[in-house]
Amino acid sequence: MKTFTLAPLFLVIAAPAFAAEKTGWADLANTDTVVVLAFLLFVTFLGYMGVHKMLGSQLDNRAEGIKSELEEARALREEAQTILASYERKQKEVAKQAERIVAHAKEEAANAATAAKEDLKASIARRLAAAEDQIVSAQSAAVKEVRDTAAQVAVAAARDVIATQMTATEGNSLIDDAIKTVEAKLH
Repeated sequence: MKTFTLAPLFLVIAAPAFAAEKTGWADLANTDTVVVLAFLLFVTFLGYMGVHKMLGSQLDNRAEGIKSELEEARALREEAQTILASYERKQKEVAKQAERIVAHAKEEAANAATAAKEDLKASIARRLAAAEDQIVSAQSAAVKEVRDTAAQVAVAAARDVIATQMTATEGNSLIDDAIKTVEAKLH
């Protein structure tokens, strides 16, 4: 039925060919009339064979295929957006974690620097104390050495004075007195 409704349309399209003729459009001697009739007969044959239905169904199938591809593309786009959002969230989480790690590292570095300063102060205090002990020890040793030297000098000077001024009897009496003093102190 659609073919018969299309026939007047084809006649309208072919009207310029009919207008160009002087003999009339119904004359079979006119080649334009024969071509138009053959064309109409061919179009009618195609309509009878259902070519328009096949073309329509193929166009519909193609449209459905395009529609399904669009739906698939839309679904893939949504999935990609979901994955992108997920990766962006993960990136933000990783950035926050990195900031926490850096802050923790800075805090540990500050604590280590404080501990190092305290250790350095303690080490300096120990070294100062050791140096002061060495100074005191050196002073004691120097004082002892000076006393020993002074005692040696005094003993030597006393020996010289005693040797030059004392007689043998005085020396013997001093020895006897010293023995008595020692005996008294021991008992």
